[in-house]
Amino acid sequence: MMELLAYDFFRNALLGSFFSAIACGIVGTYIVSRRLVFISGGITHASFGGLGLGFFLGVNPVLMALLFSILSALGVEWVSKTQNVREDSAIAAVWSLGMALGVLFIFLTPGYSPNLSAYLFGNILTISSQDILWIAVLAGALVLLILFFLREIIYVAFDTNFARTQGLPVKFIEYLMMFFIAVTIVLSIRLVGIMLLMSLLTLPQMIVNQFTSDYRKIMYGSIFVGFLACVVGLVLSYYVNIPSGAFIILVLTFSFFCVKGGLALSAKQ
Repeated sequence: MMELLAYDFFRNALLGSFFSAIACGIVGTYIVSRRLVFISGGITHASFGGLGLGFFLGVNPVLMALLFSILSALGVEWVSKTQNVREDSAIAAVWSLGMALGVLFIFLTPGYSPNLSAYLFGNILTISSQDILWIAVLAGALVLLILFFLREIIYVAFDTNFARTQGLPVKFIEYLMMFFIAVTIVLSIRLVGIMLLMSLLTLPQMIVNQFTSDYRKIMYGSIFVGFLACVVGLVLSYYVNIPSGAFIILVLTFSFFCVKGGLALSAKQ
């Protein structure tokens, strides 16, 4: 482990993992509590359209993916709440449209898209100082949001009707959290990739939820579990020469089944 710290790319990967774990822990707890996992999947795959458009136009694909994700998140929220369209139908449309546009733009892009696999499957070992800065800013913004508005977010996450009776701006909080979900998804794509990102937003919360149902404890615990899984996945993937993103998800999945199985055995004894 100490010899790996001598490499700049590994130190960058650790920093990226730390800030991503904070962002995904905070946002993921809201996603799981409000049962928005399908929405997060739709936004994640819709961002592929932005990546493709970025490659096609020759601009930063992350910025285009961010734009696509934010518009998709706010669009799904608006359509499902005001246009009498079922939420799952809106998500499916956005999901399919984003993937289709991504494939189309990439096909039309001259030459070869060199970083495409990193966005699809993740490669945190290539994360740059600029990437770390952006995810650190996001993590800082989410920490401030939680420090000042955690009670309101919990009310909206569990019971929007009760939150309205308390005079809380439910719609504003819902749109704000959808905005942060979209931003977190795009800035975390380099960690595990589009194909695996849903797991990073849900598995740590599922693991911690086996021990507690308290929103705050799940949030803090998922940050710790997420970061620990990233570190273990990074180290093991380096030594066995397997893509780090996939290994991080394997570590989380294995941990979940171990915890679930261990608790089941304890209950029988």
